[in-house]
Formats: sequence, C-alpha cells, structure tokens
Amino acid sequence: MPETDAPESRDQEPSPTDLASTTSRASGQPLRSPAFRWFFAGWSISMAGSAMSPVALAFGVLEVTDSAAWLSAVITASMVPMVATMILGGGIADRYRRDTVLRLAGLGAGVSQAVVAILLLTHQHPALLLPPAVLNGIFQALTKPAMRGIVPQLASGRGIQQANSLLASARNITLMVGPTAAGLLTVSVGGGWAIAADAVSFLLAAICFARISLPDLPPRAEGGPTMFGELRQGWSYFSSHPWIWSVTLAFAVFNAVYMGVWQILGPVIARDTIGAEGWGLVLSTRGVGALLATVVMVKLTVRRPMVPALSSMTLAAVPLILLGTGANTFWLAAAAFAAGASAEFFTVVWSTVWNIHVPERLSSRVGAYDEFGSFVSIPLGQLSVPVLAAVFGTAAVTITGGALLATAMLLPLLLPSLRRIEVNASKAD
Repeated sequence: MPETDAPESRDQEPSPTDLASTTSRASGQPLRSPAFRWFFAGWSISMAGSAMSPVALAFGVLEVTDSAAWLSAVITASMVPMVATMILGGGIADRYRRDTVLRLAGLGAGVSQAVVAILLLTHQHPALLLPPAVLNGIFQALTKPAMRGIVPQLASGRGIQQANSLLASARNITLMVGPTAAGLLTVSVGGGWAIAADAVSFLLAAICFARISLPDLPPRAEGGPTMFGELRQGWSYFSSHPWIWSVTLAFAVFNAVYMGVWQILGPVIARDTIGAEGWGLVLSTRGVGALLATVVMVKLTVRRPMVPALSSMTLAAVPLILLGTGANTFWLAAAAFAAGASAEFFTVVWSTVWNIHVPERLSSRVGAYDEFGSFVSIPLGQLSVPVLAAVFGTAAVTITGGALLATAMLLPLLLPSLRRIEVNASKAD
C-alpha cells in the first residue's frame, strides 16, 4: 500500500522532515508516517461501508426479485469484470502512482454504488443493477493491486506485519459491526440505505487518499518495456515461484466454493431459517473472530507461519457444513467466529510473507496474477451453486463444498519450499 512520504509539492525533493519519517518507518512504527495514517483512515472508512454491502445487496435483491438466480447474476456482474481486468490493474498500479490510482478508483466506485443504492431504494427492475455492478467490478480491479503494493512503501521490517495487522483490525471491526447494522437497516428501511452508506464511504476514502502525496515515479528510459512487457515480467516471477502459485490454485477452489455457497446459498437458507437479522449477526460474529486474530498478530510472530496458517483455514469448512445441516444462529455464529479468526490469521501471514519475499517493484503485477487466479473461479461458483442446489439439494451442496474447501487448503503444504518460508528474512530487492 502507499509509497514513501512525499513533500507537499510533488515536484520537490524530500525535506528533512520526510527523511525523519522514513527513519521512523524503518524502526517499525507505521502510525508515525502521516501518509500511512491517511491511508489507514481511508481504508477504515471504505471498509465500514463495504462491510454492510453484502447483506444489504443480498436481501435488497431478494426483496425485489425473490430469486437466488437474480442475486447470483447481480453479484457475478461485478465479479466477472473485476477478474477480467485485474491483471491490467496490476500493470497500472506498478506503472503509475498508486495514490492517484486509489483516489480515482474510489471516486468511481462511490458513484457506481450510489446508482445501485438509488435503484434499490426505488425498487427498479434488477436488470438495471447490472451496468453499475460491472463498473464497480472494474474499479475494484484497479484498487486491489494498488492496495497490494502500498504497505511496503510505508513500513519496513517488523513494521510491515504491524501495518498489515492494523489494517486488518480496522477491517474486522467494520466486519463485526457492519453486517448487523446492514441487517437492521434492511429490516427497518430497506437494503438500499446501507448501499448508500457504502457509496458515501468510497467518496470519503477518496478524499483521504488525496492527502497521500507520493513521489513521482522516475522517468522511464527510452526504449524501456511497455506495460505488456512489464506484465510478462510479473508472470515470469509468478510462474517460477511454486510457493505463490500453489496457494493461488488452492484459493481458486476455496473462493469458488466459499463464495458460491456462503454468499449465494447462505442468504437464501437464512431467509427461511434465521432471517436477515440472524444472518447479519452470524457475519458480525465472524468479524469478531477475525478482529481477535489481528489483535494477536500485532505482537505474535511465527518464524515459519505457512503450515499453521493454511492448516487453520480448514476451519472455514465448518460453517458451510453447519449451514447445510440446518444449524441455528448460535452454532452458525460460533463456527463463523472460529472461521473468521483462522482466515484473518492467514491473511496477515500471507500479506507479511508477500511484502517480505516479493520485490516491491513487482508487487502489484505479481499480486494481480495471484488475485486473478484466486478470483477467476468465483463466477463459476456463484453461477453453478444455485443450479447444483436445485438438482442435489442445498444440504448436499453445502456439506460437499465444506469437504472440498478443507482439502484444497491442505494440498499446498505438500511443497517443502512453502513449508520453509520464514517471515524474518530481509525484504526482497
């Protein structure tokens, strides 16, 4: 996420104050960096709105259509263009200033979400939700790779894990509060208002990102590689490191199953069992578990963390299995709590390993291939799960999905190179 602190004028050399800020980052205290504080604020505000969006959108579409197929279509309309443009987004994030990319993408996402909110509030036909969903997916494709490359530019050494933990903690506080708030808003005044809050959060985040003034990139040498040449460099690095692509493939399976079952079948099952309030509570409890994990990870360092990180991810299968067996709110919430803690433990570990072992100059491009590979299967899962549930029943699909998910998380551990990765290594050049 953002680069080194810059002077107020983007055309000047760094001042002594900026050099002092760089020193504080090197000592592992990211909150001493003004640029990181503005990024942290923008991240937190954006996450607050986004935490309400899944519940609000799901029940808002179901309220209008009473159809899991339409819900799947609307969500997929955002996911497909995001995946399709993710690699290009990685090239843009490594080629241009990441603060500029973030503020423009945040502005665009805010406008597109505002359109979605208006359509839901006025109960328009769900087909009208598809174009703004497409635009929102494109803006996400620009945002994610830029986010991936910013933290190493604001923190170094042990500060990298602290920065990742702080960002994850902020996200998880919002995940703890946001879904419950969205459930209550949906029941009381409709899901459109929660989507409207998400739109405002994107716009406020863009204002915060505008306060991050990063140095201009050095002039490109005449005859240097084009963007597509740079993307080939990213692919070469990605494909030559099995510890990266093995985890990417595992999460291609994980995301297809989890997003299809949990995001599509979850609200459908919950509507007939625990209701929107109960579903929001389950999602919020997952956020509590995730928050607990990130608080612990601010201080905890595991020398070789990938084995416990991937092994703990098998806990994400439990909520899916319980969903299929008709468990009540209490047991679903308890399982979601454990799954949230394990998922966030993995997220902080993976972000830290990535920031240490992947060169910063390649981070967004290589990260784009990682995210593309991880996300490309999600539309397949989202579109196929309703069909499979109609043929085999929701219980069979959710339970089988849980078993498949757990298996996928364990397979990368067969690689010795993955098991040996350490987090106390020096940053890659």
